Amino acid sequence: MSGAMRLPRPRQDLRIAVLLAAAAAVATLAVIPYLLQIDSGRMTGGGAIALPALVAIQAMSMFILCALLAWAGLRMGHRVGLGAPLLQYWVSRHGDTHIRDRKPWQAIGLGIAAALAILALSRALDPLLLPATDVEMTDIAGARSALYGLMASFYGGLVEELQLRLFLMTLIAWVATWLLHRRAGFDGALSPRVAWAAILIAALLFGLGHLQTASMVWGLEAGVVVRTLLLNGIGGAVFGWLYWKRGFEMAVLSHFAADLVLHALVPLLLPQGVL
Repeated sequence: MSGAMRLPRPRQDLRIAVLLAAAAAVATLAVIPYLLQIDSGRMTGGGAIALPALVAIQAMSMFILCALLAWAGLRMGHRVGLGAPLLQYWVSRHGDTHIRDRKPWQAIGLGIAAALAILALSRALDPLLLPATDVEMTDIAGARSALYGLMASFYGGLVEELQLRLFLMTLIAWVATWLLHRRAGFDGALSPRVAWAAILIAALLFGLGHLQTASMVWGLEAGVVVRTLLLNGIGGAVFGWLYWKRGFEMAVLSHFAADLVLHALVPLLLPQGVL
C-alpha cells in the first residue's frame, strides 16, 4: 500500500472484529442442530458434558477466537489490499465504497454456480470414490431438515470465511508479500501470483477442515479424502477469488448462497454437507 494512504486505527478494526465475532458466536449456536444430526454422540462427548454447557462453551470460545482472527486479518489486510471494505466504511467511515461497486449479484451467482458444479461432480465421483456405508441416506446430516441446513449456512458463510479467507488467506498473502518485498520492492498491489497461491492454499485447508465431518459418515479412506478436498476446493477457489477482488463481504455472501443450495434447497440430493 502506498505510504500516503492513511490506515484505520487498531481500535477501528477492533470494533469490526468484535461485531464479526459476535455474529460468529450466533452462527455457532445455529449450526449445533445440524451437527447433532451427523453424530450426536461425538458432538456431546458421550454425555460427559451437559449439552447446554457444551454449547455455551463453544459459542464463547468461537467469539474469542474469531475476534482475534478477524482483528489480525484486518490489520494485515491493510498492507496487501485485502479486507472488509464495506464494514470498514459502514462501521469506521474509512474509505469510500458502495455495495453496488462490489457486485453482490455476481457473488451470489458465483456461489450458486459453485454449488451446482459441486453437485454435478459429486454425482459423478461418489460411486467411484465413496465406500459402501450402512448409514441410511435419510439419517445423514441435512437430509431430514432443510431448516437445519439453512441454519448451518450461516456458519459456513461467516465463520469459515472469517477463518479461511479474512485471516488465513490474508496471512499467507501478507507473509509472501513481505518476503518478496525484501528483495523486489512492493508497490501496494497484491500480485496475481501471490494472490492465487494464497487462494489455493486456503482452499486446500478449507477442504481438509471438512474431513472430520466426512469421516463421520464414510471413514477416512483415500477416495473420501480426494472427494472432500476436490469438492470443497471448488468453493474455496471461488470464495477466495471474490475475497481478493470484491472483499470479505462478497465472499461471505457467495459462500452463504452456495450453502443454501447444498444444505437447504437440495438436501436430499447432496445430504453429505461438503461446504
